[in-house]
Amino acid sequence: MKTQKIAVIGLGYVGLPLAVAFAGKYSVVGYDIDTKRIDELKKCHDVTREISGIELKNLLSSKQLLLSDKIEDVKSCQIFIITVPTPINRFKAPDLEPLLTATRSVASVLKKGDIVVYESTVYPGCTEEECVPVLEKYSGLTYNIDFFCGYSPERINPGDKVNTLITIKKVTSGSTPEVAEEIDLLYRSIIRAGTYKTSSIKVAEASKAIENAQRDLNISFMNELALIFDRMDIDTTEILEAAATKWNFLKFKPGLVGGHCIGVDPYYLTHKAQQSGYNPQVILSGRTVNDGMGAFVARKAVKLMIRKDIKIMGAKALVLGFTFKENCPDTRNTKVIDVINELKEFGVEADVYDPYASKETVKEEFGLSIMDSTPDLSGYNAIIVAVAHDEFLTMDFSKIKQEGAVIFDTKSFLKKELVDARL
Repeated sequence: MKTQKIAVIGLGYVGLPLAVAFAGKYSVVGYDIDTKRIDELKKCHDVTREISGIELKNLLSSKQLLLSDKIEDVKSCQIFIITVPTPINRFKAPDLEPLLTATRSVASVLKKGDIVVYESTVYPGCTEEECVPVLEKYSGLTYNIDFFCGYSPERINPGDKVNTLITIKKVTSGSTPEVAEEIDLLYRSIIRAGTYKTSSIKVAEASKAIENAQRDLNISFMNELALIFDRMDIDTTEILEAAATKWNFLKFKPGLVGGHCIGVDPYYLTHKAQQSGYNPQVILSGRTVNDGMGAFVARKAVKLMIRKDIKIMGAKALVLGFTFKENCPDTRNTKVIDVINELKEFGVEADVYDPYASKETVKEEFGLSIMDSTPDLSGYNAIIVAVAHDEFLTMDFSKIKQEGAVIFDTKSFLKKELVDARL
């Protein structure tokens, strides 16, 4: 494979680690429309905490990595890898606007012989049905004659320092057998775990869609069990620990299902299924259960307070954690906001503390102010552990429990004797 100059379009949780990994072997241009993001990265500061400042500094100093918010700076590249978000809208339908906007930008600088690879999560057929026509229209070039495409789904797990980009096997594909091989070799040069080349772009797209749909369904089953056993006044965590003694029991846990993948990707699959004339009842049922867990957590906390004769209207609750997962600053699609909103419906005042979440981002996207420093637990009628950040283990919950406050651990994170209930 001849050495290529690579452009990575979108420098978020997926794009930045990818750009850094490729920059270790190739000349890379990292492009993002967010000027603030580019400026921060040029100062060697990554708010996602995925890449260290030293690593960024070394790559920028060596000129292996160029960062830019100007699309003209990627003109000299031959490989364009698009890693922008693919969210859903308020109707829970795919929102392809970020993807198509990035596609139009790439098309404006596309040349004969170039390859465009998509990593953003989409439904099967999206690359060739939605993106390729845009590339052709705005470049004036012809697909599979003048330019080529591929799809290699991202498998980034934010905050995970063990299962990283290079240690997770990469699925690859291309629009022709020759391009598929070239793309596979490109990724194989940086992915230590190796690659898996599929027979078509559609197969690669579908593989990503079902990865997260499967996890979503497994968690929804655990959540439904939690709803059932709550009515029976049985500890779900104890039941799961007992069941897990069987060798083939799948060790999933109940919880709030947010984030950029699990709570979003299944809707891409169901959208395409419905377009194809099939109503995916199991997947949608799982989504319904998971989307309702935030409200359940709040209502459960209120019931626990009532049992302790705590007046609900005007009661004060402390919600620990706002990100969608532990030890990570990612607040995308967090379901903790559902807990907070439901508490407010009951008249409960909720303070939020999260040592990882960006206060500016949370304020801008959710209209919510989070606390600046570690709170004094005294004075709260209820504490809800919503996210299992390691820092929360250092807090002294014993005193506040003695004072009669409710402690609800949604992550089964604390010692059982410290809490009033677990999810």
